[in-house]
Amino acid sequence: MSVENVLEMRQVSKSFPGVKALKNVDFTVKKGTVHALMGENGAGKSTLMKILYGIYTPDEGEVIFKGSPYIVKSPIDAIKKGVSMIPQEISPVLNLTVASNVFLGKELTMGRGVKLINQKQMVQDTQTLFDELDIDIDPAVSMSKLSIANAQLVAIATAVSYNADLVIMDEPTSALTEKEIDKLYAIIRNLRDKKGLAVVYISHKLDEIFAICDEVTILRDGEYIGTDSIGNFTKERLISMMVGRSMKEFFHKEHADIGDVILEVKNLTLAKKFRDISFSLRKGEVLGVAGLMGAGRTELMEAIFGYRPAESGEIFLNGVQIQIKEPHDAIKNGIAFVTEDRKSTGIFPELSVKDNMVMPDIDNYLLRGLLDSKKINKDCQSQRTAIAIKTPSLEQLIKNLSGGNQQKVLISRWLLTTPEILILDEPTRGIDVGAKSEIHRLIGELAKMGKSIIMVSSEMPEILSMSDRIIVMHEGAYSGELLRDEATQEKILQLATGESL
Repeated sequence: MSVENVLEMRQVSKSFPGVKALKNVDFTVKKGTVHALMGENGAGKSTLMKILYGIYTPDEGEVIFKGSPYIVKSPIDAIKKGVSMIPQEISPVLNLTVASNVFLGKELTMGRGVKLINQKQMVQDTQTLFDELDIDIDPAVSMSKLSIANAQLVAIATAVSYNADLVIMDEPTSALTEKEIDKLYAIIRNLRDKKGLAVVYISHKLDEIFAICDEVTILRDGEYIGTDSIGNFTKERLISMMVGRSMKEFFHKEHADIGDVILEVKNLTLAKKFRDISFSLRKGEVLGVAGLMGAGRTELMEAIFGYRPAESGEIFLNGVQIQIKEPHDAIKNGIAFVTEDRKSTGIFPELSVKDNMVMPDIDNYLLRGLLDSKKINKDCQSQRTAIAIKTPSLEQLIKNLSGGNQQKVLISRWLLTTPEILILDEPTRGIDVGAKSEIHRLIGELAKMGKSIIMVSSEMPEILSMSDRIIVMHEGAYSGELLRDEATQEKILQLATGESL
């Protein structure tokens, strides 16, 4: 093992019932580098990292860490040996202080006999750690008071506090604003350059990979595809290695005929969220909604769907004013809504794919007071085929599907209600480029069928390539509108920051 390599995973294989998750995978990480681990959902990234973190045991292969054989049976073993992990979904103990969260499981104590937790010392030591990392958070404050972004920074500090030589970061920016992402990058660079820490960085956001990573390893279908320095990659090369096809196939929207106005929103207002929002939506149109985090986009969509009704304003459907006081009213009027957080407000993780599909329109499947399983199976199988949901069966628990396939199930759920208007809030967040391409294809097909789509997205390429028209919000207000042909990233950002064009 080279002295500069902190980690070598050699010919690692892992199988689960019916699935070969990893096939003779090699993965090498140098000391003091940020190494991206890339691949579509189901490529084997998580399985490989769970082996490294002691959650799974490999069937074959060996792992060398800091020059010695590395065998771990639990995350505690991994942490003791110098490997820590920040999961995609952190789970802080909200009723404890920040310092207590950092020292969870390794609390400092004082006194003889009956030991007492030394909260004061933990606060001091946490402050020292935060000073080193340039994190401006009060260690004595309750964890429940922190924003998601600050909770993420605490998770990073906790991982570092174990004196780790290698930290695994899984989608660390999924809930961060651009400013917060820049802060995270500064911390990662500091850890890499000053402490010689190695970071395995997992993200679906290509811009992040080029901004922060030194090297990239790509997996596809459980197999090792290749490793190279970031300077030798273009986005085109990275994507084609990940999915086996060229970038030209992505972000392509076919032409759809745009008809008359189907939905009109006038002066919609919800205190402290958004005010006086007016816009229209046409039949067959994909209307993009852009803006920075906190602009009020999600809250506006939730108001249109009746999840949190607006306090004032009017909504018209085909020229007739409608009242939407709860989601049932929206569904009755042919409006469907795929929320931005599929895990918290979308899927029912312990239910099957089939149950998740029929949930909003369950009354439609009642036959003399009983569920018509034949009709349910027929409709769900039809949706599964139509939008290529990859699942062993409709009885599979949805939590066992990849993020992209969970998202397809949620879209199928609403398509079964036969909506005329489909609201998609961050439809491709947290899913790989291959699944994104399939979702984009589906959006285009729905538009060609005459469905009207409102798409909220924070991803600039997605907004620019998929929208027929774009409205931009800034701090709860309508900031401007751009047609597809005139829209650029610069113009959208200008409007999103409150400047006029």
